[in-house]
Amino acid sequence: MIEEKVQIRTADGVSHGLLFRPEGPRVPGVIHLTDAGGIRPAQSAMAKRLAAEGYAVLVPNIFYRTSKVPVFDFTPNWSDERTTRRLGELAAPLTPDAVERDASKYVDFLAALEFTNDGGIGVVGFCYAGAMAMRTAAARPDKIAAIASFHGGRLCTDAPTSPHLALSRIGARLYFGHAVKDNSMPPEAIAKFDRALEVWGGTYESEIYEGALHGWTVPDSPVYNQPQAERAFEKLKELFATALV
Repeated sequence: MIEEKVQIRTADGVSHGLLFRPEGPRVPGVIHLTDAGGIRPAQSAMAKRLAAEGYAVLVPNIFYRTSKVPVFDFTPNWSDERTTRRLGELAAPLTPDAVERDASKYVDFLAALEFTNDGGIGVVGFCYAGAMAMRTAAARPDKIAAIASFHGGRLCTDAPTSPHLALSRIGARLYFGHAVKDNSMPPEAIAKFDRALEVWGGTYESEIYEGALHGWTVPDSPVYNQPQAERAFEKLKELFATALV
């Protein structure tokens, strides 16, 4: 496995990230969008594991406008004010337009690499970045063939900028794995989101992981659920094996 530090130049600066790839022939590209904790050992290990399945996996620092890695200089506690305040600082510049501009640069960077093939690109987003995965697919329907979101938050709201409103611009195969007891995606929001997906009419799967709380896929999360995390990884492998050629 080859691991490299990379720099992706965008209209608003430089995102420093990581790239994992197997040695050998050209492979499909995947963009791994981290949760709100940013790039750190747990997320890097997840991306590396996916790369071992035969993908070039790009992990950009999605919060580059605010901070270099690490984006937290303390251990986050998602129930305290200090963490909430820091998350607000990180998220503030990430308007829908900014996210889509970045997404297009990430796609172009990955597609231009000599060891990625000419086929479709996949995207996976966790927690906060589930919505970013959707916006990436909407920004670049010419290149994004599949996306997955695990415990993605606020995918369907009443706001005029709700991610679900971007579905009409998406042509990719979609997968959504939802948590239980998730304030950022409660049952009524999941039901509304599923209705929007049905109206959209593309190829998708949306399911709830019973007993899995928000953040269950990430090894350093206090609610990490290994059996359900393994199930999620199998779903991700299946999605990309089917859609990325």
